[in-house]
Amino acid sequence: MLVKDEKKEKDVQEISDEGKEQSVMEKNLTTSAVEDNGPQEAEGVPAEGSDPAELQRLLAEQTTRAQDYYDRLLRLQADFENFRRRTRQEKDDYYKYASEQLVVALLPVLDNFGLALAAEGDSIEGFKAGVEMIYKQLLDVLATEGVTPIQAVGEPFDPTRHEAVAQDDSGEHPANTVVEEFRRGYSLREKVIRPSMVKVAVAL
Repeated sequence: MLVKDEKKEKDVQEISDEGKEQSVMEKNLTTSAVEDNGPQEAEGVPAEGSDPAELQRLLAEQTTRAQDYYDRLLRLQADFENFRRRTRQEKDDYYKYASEQLVVALLPVLDNFGLALAAEGDSIEGFKAGVEMIYKQLLDVLATEGVTPIQAVGEPFDPTRHEAVAQDDSGEHPANTVVEEFRRGYSLREKVIRPSMVKVAVAL
């Protein structure tokens, strides 16, 4: 019986010691968690119980910063409105006066037409020579703007550049060839702005 009692007391003592060790470990874990997850102070945010003077200073500092941001925002908005207004005005002026350069270039041609009409004399040859000069001057102005005549007579018929309004079945020309031009066509750079009105040879 004595041996059993001593063994029982030893087991109870071991259980008690294990309980104490577990309690100490839980306490240590709890203390560590409190230290790791305790209240953190955010930057610029005072801790509880701070000096009122320090609170006033921080409030004044944040208020000044907020006012500075607000002033910057107002200036950016004003600059953007001015930019948008200026851009809209420039766009309106561009569409309104887009043809100004071409008109200025055509004015000398108009002047020469006026001089030709006002010229005295009965010489048809002289009048014709003057008109030819004006015609060439007009072509030069248009070429400067990218306007060029479309080649037609003798060229293969091209529906993208030619408009067939008549057919030639005489057999004197290869089929599908432009044999006569009724109205000259023009292209603006790479774009056809008016096709040539032509007569096309057809196969017999």
